[in-house]
Amino acid sequence: MQSTNLNMHVAGLLVCGRDPGVMTDEQAHAAMQLHIDCTVDSCLVRRRARTTLVESGKCVLDERALQL
Repeated sequence: MQSTNLNMHVAGLLVCGRDPGVMTDEQAHAAMQLHIDCTVDSCLVRRRARTTLVESGKCVLDERALQL
């Protein structure tokens, strides 16, 4: 199978310890589903995805998520 930019970006979503970089809302949604068992504290992909969705207004965080 030939590697394309799309394939490389999807592959980048699979590794919890690697920041995938800028995501579209659709990519962020897919990443949240792929990393459903991860936490934003331990998974860079889920953290980036959540940030993307919050910044675009697609996700509103509960007060508990905002407490440090």
